[in-house]
Amino acid sequence: MKRLLVINGPNLNLLGRREPGIYGSLSLADIAASVGEEMRGLAEIEWWQSNHEGEIIDRLHAAAYGAGYDGIVLNAGAYTHTSLAIADAIAAIDVPVVEVHLSNIFRREEVRHRSLIAPVCAGSISGFGAKVYALAARALI
Repeated sequence: MKRLLVINGPNLNLLGRREPGIYGSLSLADIAASVGEEMRGLAEIEWWQSNHEGEIIDRLHAAAYGAGYDGIVLNAGAYTHTSLAIADAIAAIDVPVVEVHLSNIFRREEVRHRSLIAPVCAGSISGFGAKVYALAARALI
């Protein structure tokens, strides 16, 4: 069975309360439970969230070197559009990373149209709400 890590970036701890018209009404715990159920028997999934860029970079490094993960699902939140450091961390590891976004970033403000991490990820999935996590997990298995 594959081992996957889901990393969630800034403000995703507020899902279910934060702008439900954009991000939906499910909490991160609700999404994790749903994806866990859908992936039962297919993948072991660990969920993690931080509002701090350096912690996300440290977690990417740790996940790649010695942790035994087969893939990483990354919702970097706003860091998607601003963090060369996270892009460099992804480029430095051999574990495939799939970028996800709950909303369709190309239907939002222009600043969100550019992803600095997409070029170093195995793929990107956006705009399907909470389903993006399960879609990414399936892509990695």
